[in-house]
Amino acid sequence: MAVETLNLTGVIRCPLVDHAGDKIGRVQDIIVRLGERTHPPVVGAVVKIGGRDLFVPISKITNMVSGRVIFDGTRVDLRLFERRPGELLLAKDLLARHIINVVGGRIMRANEIGLAQVNGIWEVVGVEPSSRSAFRRLLPSSLRRRIKPGAFVDWASIEPFVSHVPTSRLLIPYRKLAHLHPAQVADIVEAATHDEGEEIIEAVKVDSEFEADVFEELNTEHQLEFVKSRSDADAARLLGRMAPDDAADLLMELDQERRMPVLELLPYLQKRKVRMLLSYNPETAGGLMSPDFLSLSENATVGDALTAVRRSSAPLETLNVVFVLDSSGSVTGSVTAVSLIRANQDELLSSVARPIPAHVHANWDLQALVRKMSDFNLTVAPVMDDEHSTIIGVVTVDDVLELLIPSGWRRDVGLAKVDE
Repeated sequence: MAVETLNLTGVIRCPLVDHAGDKIGRVQDIIVRLGERTHPPVVGAVVKIGGRDLFVPISKITNMVSGRVIFDGTRVDLRLFERRPGELLLAKDLLARHIINVVGGRIMRANEIGLAQVNGIWEVVGVEPSSRSAFRRLLPSSLRRRIKPGAFVDWASIEPFVSHVPTSRLLIPYRKLAHLHPAQVADIVEAATHDEGEEIIEAVKVDSEFEADVFEELNTEHQLEFVKSRSDADAARLLGRMAPDDAADLLMELDQERRMPVLELLPYLQKRKVRMLLSYNPETAGGLMSPDFLSLSENATVGDALTAVRRSSAPLETLNVVFVLDSSGSVTGSVTAVSLIRANQDELLSSVARPIPAHVHANWDLQALVRKMSDFNLTVAPVMDDEHSTIIGVVTVDDVLELLIPSGWRRDVGLAKVDE
């Protein structure tokens, strides 16, 4: 059976009446409690009576219909309304403000909020982001009813965030943002206001690895915006979790007087990798490469290689290829992850490896790099030293695409914007 949805704007500023129809006061807001259910239950209303904002519990409300709210009882408790932890005022805190659609990975504006009585309990069922609902709010109540809102987005797929609300940190639980890809979270941050972006970044700090992944996906402007307010130690903590090539790029964007102090605070291994990458032009293979990849002895078995892949901390995209070394440490071939999965686990890597058909050098420019990767269908291109014996890093196809795609393309195609 379909549940009838009541628009919040049909209730706000409506009279609170008794069963005889006599006016008691005027509804100022509807209060819900977060965290208890998938759809937040209504706990009561803020009602202005005699110039005072009083709390009326939902147990004292017989019904809510568009145009009036019916009070059940003989007397009104005269206690002033006080917000309790975890409570959200729908009109004050959420209406016309931004929300995160964690299913679509987008920002929307809550231009209308839907309420419904489900199994005898009033709850928030969804929000409506279209500009039609924004227009409805500007009309007198007599005309507002003639314009119906668009489709509601189920509350279960969104997360509200309102920076000025004292309890706002409760509104962006990391568990929901963690279901998104870091690039989706970065898109949301870029489309949000600065305060909203700060609140999202604060939420993902729960997982420092995920926070670093989100920072890697942010454009340079936003990276600097959120690093600027951090101490050198906090900035180094973040860069220490990022991929070395991304950390090197961000370090070079910092003000010159901050670069060396932040670099010196990096963990030793990360510092060494970043220093090496900083010696190359950022738009060459050396500047683009990751120094983290997986190489194994040719005497290792396929089973050994699969175990090494599972345990490796190298970026996932670099693990699409495992490089094979001879007894002197020189590279002799490579094996794709697909080939490892298909091969017998007892086979030696040397028997399933293919000679490296193509490689690049650190000083190659972007055009030469792209041509080589395209000609040989490389998703991971090894960067060889001048003696053609040692791999000093790898360039992955996503690193190349990031440079080839024009700056601001996410906004151009509508990936980082507010749905209205």
